[in-house]
Amino acid sequence: MFRRVNPADLKVPTAQEALPGRAESVSVPAAHFVNGNSLVAPFPEGTEQILLGMGCFWGVERFFWQLDGVYTTAAIYAGGTTPNPTYEETCTGMTGHTEAVLVVYFPDQVSVDDLMRVFWENHDPTQLMGQGNDIGTQYRSAIYTYSDEQREAVEASLSRYQALLTNGGFGAITTEVAPAAQFYYAEEYHQQYLAKNPGGYCNHGFCQVGYA
Repeated sequence: MFRRVNPADLKVPTAQEALPGRAESVSVPAAHFVNGNSLVAPFPEGTEQILLGMGCFWGVERFFWQLDGVYTTAAIYAGGTTPNPTYEETCTGMTGHTEAVLVVYFPDQVSVDDLMRVFWENHDPTQLMGQGNDIGTQYRSAIYTYSDEQREAVEASLSRYQALLTNGGFGAITTEVAPAAQFYYAEEYHQQYLAKNPGGYCNHGFCQVGYA
């Protein structure tokens, strides 16, 4: 008999438990399918980057490539241990990674708070270890930052949004907030997936509480 997994029972594997991975990285497209910019560093002077996990990375990436001031986006695996994991390995929950998106942006055109509005409003940050019917540590909500200033802005936005959720009768935010570490690009077919497959799977949308 099928037994639904209880998200509370799910744990991110330790480095000792995680799959070993490999030294070889995947091939990354030379250009973003939508805007033609590079998916890999070096990025233009004046840009900053942040890693955002909101469940399946296909829909997440589309939200951010549509924002003015965003230079590029890429589907990645982040927050875990296994080097250069495959999609299939990540889906086992034994890499420690969550599906995430690299967002490279010009901070004088789009602020961290602007990015956080999109982040908070378009998934359920109170759901533990999953998003919608996608259950697993690889779908956990996460924000990985690259500077103290980013982290402070993210934490301020989290506090603000938690107050709005609480006022709306919703629960506690479970989003992981941590300094960015090594991330790994997802396979080429995942990059800008919904631009290549407009009718493809996406379980994201407005989460009922605006970031007002």
